[in-house]
Amino acid sequence: MPHDHLCVSLVPLFNHLAIEDQMRIEKLVHHRIVQKGDIIFAPDQEPQLTLIARGQMKVYRLANNGREQLLRIVQPGDFEGDHFLFGVANDNLFGQALQTTEICLLTQKDFKNLLETYPPLALQLMTLNAEKTHQLEQQTQFLSMEKIEERLAYYLCNLSRASDSLYVTIPMKMKELATFLGTSPETLSRKLKLLQQEGLIERDQKTIKILDFEGLEDY
Repeated sequence: MPHDHLCVSLVPLFNHLAIEDQMRIEKLVHHRIVQKGDIIFAPDQEPQLTLIARGQMKVYRLANNGREQLLRIVQPGDFEGDHFLFGVANDNLFGQALQTTEICLLTQKDFKNLLETYPPLALQLMTLNAEKTHQLEQQTQFLSMEKIEERLAYYLCNLSRASDSLYVTIPMKMKELATFLGTSPETLSRKLKLLQQEGLIERDQKTIKILDFEGLEDY
């Protein structure tokens, strides 16, 4: 397999290593293709590190009323499940494919051996997990906002900052975004129209043009 197609070369956790080391790690990885809607990991499964090579995976938990609470969308090059490999119990966390997705899996034993063989991985892992924690803190912050339009404006401003552009593309389905923002698809649609009517954005399906960034930020 050419090194530019190595699963591990797509992931920031591993792609800083020498190509020879990446090829050794690749031999430990189990490749799978999963279809849209397939459950990739669940509380009753053995701990594993899930790397996303292509496609998308949503990570969610179930509330007491049985409704999904979306935590994040895992994109190509990202990973999930490392904390389970260190003994954290998965009581209520699920990963589900949002489209046909290529995943690469590392077992708990192989992952621990890698950390012993390549000590810099531990530091890289801490750095990436700090970024994840920051993202969760951001979500907690906007879920504390009372109005849905405030959450939506906050989310769009963050997308704009991340892409350094006033043109942004929502990286998930509207149903997923609604769950992420803690509302319903119908309410989300109304709030998008509200922001359009106020001259803050223009919308073409999932593509948003921010017309007034400062006005959106004022929300």
